[in-house]
Amino acid sequence: MSSPRIILETLLPHLKAAAGYARFLQPKIAALPDKDGGDSFFSAALTEADLAIQNFVEVALLGHFPNIRFYGEEYKSSPNTKYFRAVEFGEKDDYLVTLDPIDGTKYYIDGHSNYQIILSILNTDDYEAVIAISPSEDTYFYALRGNGAFTGNLNMDLSQCTSLKVDSTAKPTILLGTAMSSLTPTLEDKYNIINAVEDYSSSVQMPNLNSILTGGISGAVKRFGQFIDGAALAFLAKEAGCIVTSLDGSNLPALSECQDYKLPGLIIATSESIHQDLLAAISKI
Repeated sequence: MSSPRIILETLLPHLKAAAGYARFLQPKIAALPDKDGGDSFFSAALTEADLAIQNFVEVALLGHFPNIRFYGEEYKSSPNTKYFRAVEFGEKDDYLVTLDPIDGTKYYIDGHSNYQIILSILNTDDYEAVIAISPSEDTYFYALRGNGAFTGNLNMDLSQCTSLKVDSTAKPTILLGTAMSSLTPTLEDKYNIINAVEDYSSSVQMPNLNSILTGGISGAVKRFGQFIDGAALAFLAKEAGCIVTSLDGSNLPALSECQDYKLPGLIIATSESIHQDLLAAISKI
């Protein structure tokens, strides 16, 4: 089995090509029918870019790592799913690669720049690596387990990227995910609160979870973290120095113990004081 770093290095040129495609297509994109059974506002849109990018990355994976396990957001629609060895976890160190081809399809369709392509390498207990590419912002972040987080522009290879540490003095803004708006009254005296769904605007871009890596927000609370996006970004944040726990402050469970490809609720904070404030707010609901 190739190392997580080798997998990232091998796929990076393909992911950069996919980023160029996403950037080119955004002004031209037309939404396909809504996803069936979507459980959040942001899962309502399925675009042609989702399908095309996933198929492109799948071809690269099968060409370079034909025995890899792979789970992509659009696996039910992909003609390549049947060629992968599995879409679920195996034994320890038998990695599962996951992909969100367009994280933030609503952002993408509305012309915002903060959509992402997120590829992750999962072990049975935790992530081994995550890379999150922002095509329209010409940047990407990546992290390897226990080695910290890094950032660079799309002309850079992994080795050229610079180390990333979150700013514990970032402006006091908290991002509340789907169904977490009940925390607002407890927190709004001390923090600027952004509700991911209620405050969404098709014309004014709002911070996303990745903004915690760049100082745009100082904390976030999510009802759950899907392996392909929210949980992957939480891993990036943790490697960059954030505190990441379950909603009760406990350590996150092993990935292979979770159901439906998602972690339970998440708290992500740039400092211990913010983490404690978020825990206190949750205890009151």
